[in-house]
Amino acid sequence: MPLNVGIVGLPNVGKSTIFNALTSAKAQAANYPFCTIDPNVGVVQVPDARMEKIVKLVKPNSIVSTTMEFIDIAGIVEGASKGEGLGNQFLGHIRATDAILHVVRCFADPEVVHVAGKVSPLDDIDVINTELLLADLETVEKRAVKAEKAAKSPAATAAVKTEFAAIQKLRAVLNAGKPARTAELDDDERLIARDLFLITMKPMLYVANVDEAGIADGNEWTRLVEQRAAEEGSEVVRICGAMEAEIAQLEPSERQEFLAEIGLEEPGLNRLIHAAYRLLGLITYFTSGVQEVRAWTIKRGTRAPGAAGVIHSDFERGFIKADAYHCDDLFTYGSEQAVKEKGLLKSEGKEYVVRDGDILFFKFNV
Repeated sequence: MPLNVGIVGLPNVGKSTIFNALTSAKAQAANYPFCTIDPNVGVVQVPDARMEKIVKLVKPNSIVSTTMEFIDIAGIVEGASKGEGLGNQFLGHIRATDAILHVVRCFADPEVVHVAGKVSPLDDIDVINTELLLADLETVEKRAVKAEKAAKSPAATAAVKTEFAAIQKLRAVLNAGKPARTAELDDDERLIARDLFLITMKPMLYVANVDEAGIADGNEWTRLVEQRAAEEGSEVVRICGAMEAEIAQLEPSERQEFLAEIGLEEPGLNRLIHAAYRLLGLITYFTSGVQEVRAWTIKRGTRAPGAAGVIHSDFERGFIKADAYHCDDLFTYGSEQAVKEKGLLKSEGKEYVVRDGDILFFKFNV
């Protein structure tokens, strides 16, 4: 099952337009609030030029790319944490995601209604972040009552005291108006936080939705968003949702021609997908052969048995070793046989940490 990213923002900031372009789906995009009620879901192939090079050299019978799932969640308004708009329902949808793309409107258009009556990206960010913080604070406060009582008991165990310590740290940062992910937690406390399913523990990426004039150098609004993101340790991707929607409808040959005309090497959506991939701490490794070339998604820092496990649990359980080389070596020397002859194909054991771009062949016994 692909990791999923929720697209959030105020109504009419371009969430559904960007989702449509990402997925070539038909999520309804209209000029009024709460156009999206039930979340739209689309699975997107992660663009990877390395995959294309491997395929040209290996010439496999089939190709399987790695994917990410994007979820278009309805616009949140002030008071959502108290049920305003369609608040509680949508907060529940966000809790089910692995990461958040926060779309912020950074363009002026009198024909597109802004829910607050003016374009003010920092105010928009504050509305969304405040509602997410308030929802998390309510969760933490409920848990704190029980945790404090248990921690004060003479029979309190170390685990109980750890839980209360984690709750106190989380409550402190949330009350300070900071997301839960900024709390300084040790490994045990982080497990406690994970079980709370806090929204602001999730990594967040800001997407500055601009008009065509703002693509190259941004504008006064994108600079405000970039400054805020830098303060939070977050990243910003600047794209023009309306133009990306047009690009997505073009044939591949027409798409490249259009991008060349406007001075871009790839669609902005590719940058968005790659940024979301980094946000989740993901990398790609490949399995390669005449029958199939396939990309696999793993967390950065995964060892060889864990990487094998994403193919099948038996591969991890019975792991013996992995024959490994990097795709750059394949591109340099042209074939796996040539890579072997150069001594660049290695037999790796259980402690091997898989690199982004590795090509692996697993040996196992069950």
